[in-house]
Amino acid sequence: MNDRNDLYTIGELARRTGLSVRNIRFWSDSGIVPPTDRTATGYRLYDAEAVARLDLVRTLRELGMDLATVHSVLERQTTVADVAAAHVRALDAEIRTLRVRRAVLASVAHRGSTTEEMRLMHKLAKLSAAERQRMIDEFVTKVFEGTDPEAPGAGIAQAMRQMPSELPDDPSPEQVDAWVELAELVGDPDFQASCRAMAVAGSENPEPPQDVDHARLMELVTPDVVENVAPGSDAARRIVDELDTTGLDAQRRRELADRLATFTDRRVERYWQLLAVLNGWPQRENSSVAPFEWFIAALRAY
Repeated sequence: MNDRNDLYTIGELARRTGLSVRNIRFWSDSGIVPPTDRTATGYRLYDAEAVARLDLVRTLRELGMDLATVHSVLERQTTVADVAAAHVRALDAEIRTLRVRRAVLASVAHRGSTTEEMRLMHKLAKLSAAERQRMIDEFVTKVFEGTDPEAPGAGIAQAMRQMPSELPDDPSPEQVDAWVELAELVGDPDFQASCRAMAVAGSENPEPPQDVDHARLMELVTPDVVENVAPGSDAARRIVDELDTTGLDAQRRRELADRLATFTDRRVERYWQLLAVLNGWPQRENSSVAPFEWFIAALRAY
């Protein structure tokens, strides 16, 4: 190997590999492709192994590996397979990040968002799964703190914690929107107070009001009734009479309306809808809140 004919100058090595002299010299100075020998005047000489080594260095660099990693591979401190597996994981994480960014920008374009809203959306979308879950856990803990964990409705607390472990790899603008809206919702003090009132009432009085058949209410108070029948009309009174099988007086009707109102909040229904979007659950076709809102208004107008 000390025969001059078996060795190449940097210029000859550049011609054989298609790499620039500058690149070869830099990698040589870095110890990645050290010279095999030197001429009497100090010029670097490289053997045939350097050609193969340079080809591998170029491939690894094009795959995005840093010089320290390349050096470890060449020195056999780690295998190409191990490095490749690590880079696959890194690229997967980068791809997920890029997809989230794309979804945020698509959502911004769709919503015509302001700069501040875009900043908020991007910040929320980048939260880790643990950070997103912690935000929801803190909300649910605040709502249900001190209530009876054995109450029949206590399972609702656990259900309300069901955030997906992470946003999908390719989140839709709807999912980004859902996460932003959910984060805003759980941070709303008025919404927190409403949910807290439900949790406390449900813990103290676990049985729902017995003065109305909920299934019958949903059957009679259809979307058409909600849309077209005024709560104070004669038609509404006939529906109330059909649902009121115990003949409540005016005061009892108001008390029933108040009890039902405690558990009737469109924002709670929206909470479940947003969780459904994020988790890929099927959505309910019709609102279950609207019929109760109508019935509460009809009871109070009776």
